[in-house]
Parts: sequence; structure tokens; C-alpha cells
Amino acid sequence: MPKLKTQKGIAKRVRVTRNGKLMRRSASKSHLLEHKSKKRKRKYHNEQPVDKADRKTVRRALGV
Repeated sequence: MPKLKTQKGIAKRVRVTRNGKLMRRSASKSHLLEHKSKKRKRKYHNEQPVDKADRKTVRRALGV
């Protein structure tokens, strides 16, 4: 069977930790930041784990 190509769009957005967890950037941090509180914007700094429903799809796209 041929090798799978990595989907580069997902590869740029998701990182795999040493333990194999998939981490993504928080949404809502790119625009319309004026009315969001400092506390709320700070919460967006942290990476979030990829949702369980999407893990299989993302792993396959990354070729992991």
C-alpha cells in the first residue's frame, strides 16, 4: 500500500505531544477582541486538546 500524504493544513494547526495527544489552538482569538474581557482573551492562550469525535479523522490526516 502506498504511503499516505500528510494534510499540511491540519499539520500547521495541530501538534502531537510526546504521549500522542493532539493539541490545537483556541478559537476566537483572531479578531473582534475589543469587547472581549482580558480574562477571556487570556484563556485563549492555552492549547486545547482535539475533541474526541475528531481525533480519528485528524490522526489519519496527519498520518500518525
